[in-house]
Amino acid sequence: LVVSTMKRSARPGKVFIDWSQNSRHKTTIAPYSLRARSEPTVSTPLTWDEVVAGAAGQPLVFTATDVLERVGAHGDLFADTLERRQHLPTPT
Repeated sequence: LVVSTMKRSARPGKVFIDWSQNSRHKTTIAPYSLRARSEPTVSTPLTWDEVVAGAAGQPLVFTATDVLERVGAHGDLFADTLERRQHLPTPT
């Protein structure tokens, strides 16, 4: 049921566990988590306008203070994700 092989053809019908993300050099992080830097930044959900701005080269850097102010002003942009019901397709 579970494999650690990245190549898709080697894992049909299996769940891929990407243990390699557990490395200090990887950037995957949960929402609202602090990043270990000299001035810690925070992983935060973005609006689509912010995604477009980031794709255009605008830097998107959020400190803990920024994120607290942002949630106070706009609410939790991640909240809908926690409420959304999703279903995995039935295996064939």
